[in-house]
Amino acid sequence: MQEPILGADERLDEVNENIRLIQRKNGLTFGSDAFLLSAFCRPAPRGRAADFGCGTGIISLLLAARRTFAHITAVEAQASFVVLAARNVTLNGFSHTVSILSRDVRDLTPADFGGELDVVIANPPYMRADSGFASPHNEKQIARHEILGTVHDFAAAAARCLKYGGKFYTVYRPDRLDSLFAALRAHKLAPKRMVFVHDHADKEPAMVLTESVLGAAEGLSILPPLILHEKTPNGVEKALSPRAQEIYDTGRF
Repeated sequence: MQEPILGADERLDEVNENIRLIQRKNGLTFGSDAFLLSAFCRPAPRGRAADFGCGTGIISLLLAARRTFAHITAVEAQASFVVLAARNVTLNGFSHTVSILSRDVRDLTPADFGGELDVVIANPPYMRADSGFASPHNEKQIARHEILGTVHDFAAAAARCLKYGGKFYTVYRPDRLDSLFAALRAHKLAPKRMVFVHDHADKEPAMVLTESVLGAAEGLSILPPLILHEKTPNGVEKALSPRAQEIYDTGRF
């Protein structure tokens, strides 16, 4: 396999599913939020999906490696990440399953995908534009903060592009759960399945994964919390809890 030519600000990592991922040293790197969101998606082998705000393209690559959907369109607004995601798709041989679309989420319509989608996946920016630490790196600032779209914008785009009964998968911060619910409600996306993810059992949740359905009636199933790490009686941290290890091994909840 030919080694990719890397820029001075890039690195090459091998991650889950034997994916080789080019990442920016000063950009957001692959983490548990992206992996767990991809694992939370229910398989629909004939379904057409889109990943809104794809960054490096890692979620689309994980879904392609597992054949979760027939086709995934990875959507990205930042030109540098459009190029990077395309390189990662080619590097891993998924050009037949994943396509890249350079578009602002706020402008998306079903025509961009050749018709309505079965599934939309999003890891939207989780901080308000005027809050938190301002990164000196513009790409990281845009990925973290609501500069190119709020959670309401992502929900609105999902509702526009999904078919009736289509699914919207998100990972978000628990302390902004009210904003997520308000966005879903405003666009007729009913949360149907949810799980809170904790680093340890004695810690507050670090993230929340949600599956919503366009046009569905209310009725939310909250799964048992996912505890990522355990501690031994003497307080030494273990790598992963048995349930987390199973999810990482199988790529499925």
